[in-house]
Order: sequence, then C-alpha cells, then structure tokens
Amino acid sequence: MSLAETLKVQRLAGWRPSLPQPAALLPYAVPAAILVLWEIAGAAGLIADTVMPRPSAILATAVRMTASGELLNHLGVSATRALAGLAVGGGIGFALGIANGVSRRSELLTDATLQMIRNIPHLALIPLVILWFGIGEGAKLFLVALGVFFPIYLNTLHGIRNVDPQLIEMGRAYGMNGRTLFRRIVLPGALPSIFVGLRYGLGIMWLTLIVAETLSASSGLGYMAMQAREFMILDVVVLAILLYAALGKLADTLTRALERRALKWSPAYANH
Repeated sequence: MSLAETLKVQRLAGWRPSLPQPAALLPYAVPAAILVLWEIAGAAGLIADTVMPRPSAILATAVRMTASGELLNHLGVSATRALAGLAVGGGIGFALGIANGVSRRSELLTDATLQMIRNIPHLALIPLVILWFGIGEGAKLFLVALGVFFPIYLNTLHGIRNVDPQLIEMGRAYGMNGRTLFRRIVLPGALPSIFVGLRYGLGIMWLTLIVAETLSASSGLGYMAMQAREFMILDVVVLAILLYAALGKLADTLTRALERRALKWSPAYANH
C-alpha cells in the first residue's frame, strides 16, 4: 500500500495525527522568547556581534561544524566522558548509600570519612588530581565521578533511612525475608529520593566536565570552547555553552521520564 493510500485509509477511519498539546510546549515558551528577543536585539544593533553573536549566526556555525563532523566528534567525546563518570561515581555512591542505609555498622565505619571528604570542593583537588593521574582521561573521569558520587550517595542513604517503618513491619508480618523486604518495600520507598540525587548529580556532572575538559584536552566541548577562545571565535564559545545547557536539559528530561515510569505505582506520580 502506498503512502497516499495509507493516509486515505487513516482519514476514513477517523484517524488524526497527534499534535503536541499546548501544556507540553509551555516550558519552552520562555527560552524561545529569549532567543527571539536576542535575535531581534542583535539585528537592531542593540547587542554587538563582538559581544554576543545572534542565534542565527550560532545556528549557522553549528550546521557548518556538524557537516564537517567536528561538532559531532566533540559532542561524542564529552558525552562518553560524562556517562563514564556517572557510571563509576553514581554506581559507587548508590552501592555505599544502600550499604550504609541498611547496615548501621557500615554507616559507622564509612560515613564519617565520606562526610569529611564531601566538604572538600572536588574542583579544588585539580592540582592533586593532575599529580596523581596526569592530564589524561583518568583525571577527567576521576573528577566527574567524584562530583557525581556525593549527591547520589546522600540521597540514596536518606531515601532508605526514611522509608515508613510501619511498611517494613507489615512486610515482616507477611513473612518477607530481608532480601524480599528490601526489593519490595525498602528500595521502592527510597526511589523518589534516589531520583532527586540522580538529577542533582547530573547537573554537577556537566559542571565538572566543563572544568575537566580544560585540562589539556584534545577533544570535547570544553576543548572546543577553549580553542575558540584562543582565536576569539565567539560564536563557537557560545555554541559550546548552549550545547552544555541542552545536554543538561536532555539528561534531566530523560531522568524525569524514567522517574515517572519507575514510580507510576505512586499516587504522587500518577498524574505526571
């Protein structure tokens, strides 16, 4: 069946293409308005191109760099670094959060040390990290993983410790053993707090990556921005900043979608 015949059958069946609802587009109204005003102000000469290039010029630069493959290469390298740091730091933070949440002995053994380390700004460790790992990928991975670790650890610990004790007692009354109790009651009850930690950790992940990619990197969005700064190519600098913002928003959107799916059993998320 051809495309025209398919569309004819769908029209006869009363099918209508689903269009985005106004409520779904509302969160993007303010960013769109800012871009429009930015373009108008630049075209009118209120904002000089040497201070802030217009969105149309930045878009043209993005198209040109995408066509050459340069932008996709830097984007892929940055995304790989970010996901690797998230996997390492987030995985360790999640595991320790669970261990310290369910075991008082584990908390007494490790939590005080972790809290002392937490109060050290991880970006202040850059000179020491360079001495440890040099300026290769290891240093960038370590910094991103360390930045992601604490938000996920703290929120996992908080979530497990704040599960309703009455639900746990009810599970024991129904004969649940420790593993089943954790899987059916403790972990689901801690998920809202865990997802808060994940969303917060994602923000720190991109922030740390921006700084980490200035450590003599040879690729990545941070390297692209630093090279553009050296040659005063302002549109590429702004493009890198906007891409970081877009990647952060994309990561948060995907996390919220996963959160709604994982917590669809909860009345608080039923209508989201």
